[in-house]
Amino acid sequence: MRVLGVDPGTAVTGYGVIETGNGAPGMGRLVECGVFRFGRGHALPHRLAELHEAIAALIDRHQPSVLALENAFYHKNVRTTLVLGHARGVVLLAAQQEGLEIAEYPPATIKKTVVGAGGAHKAQVGAMVARLLHLKHAPKPADAADGVAVALTYILRS
Repeated sequence: MRVLGVDPGTAVTGYGVIETGNGAPGMGRLVECGVFRFGRGHALPHRLAELHEAIAALIDRHQPSVLALENAFYHKNVRTTLVLGHARGVVLLAAQQEGLEIAEYPPATIKKTVVGAGGAHKAQVGAMVARLLHLKHAPKPADAADGVAVALTYILRS
């Protein structure tokens, strides 16, 4: 089984693809991770279209059966929360169009599941992702590690 984890954003979206089974050790094998960066100078609709294309291409390339997604968090700045909701909607649309199972997790649940503490810092998340997947180093940048952590959360909670 392949799980695509996504930490959505309209400036940077982190992602990670983990394969379980098929002889993959422990929590699974990291297939790919990284980030998509979108130009802040572009209008929001343009960045959302780029995000949809990028996620659809990832799904097409890796054929995951599950998309795990970080839930929106409530930020003091209502606009930030609203824009993040747009990004989440685009990712959910891409997953639904391909008929993927969808799992959503609050940020604190992801941190609690992967690190053991809901208030863990990004560096702690990256370190535990590396440890759980037997990697020499945490995925870089931190947003990529966050995407992998979302996928791990699905695997650990299934």
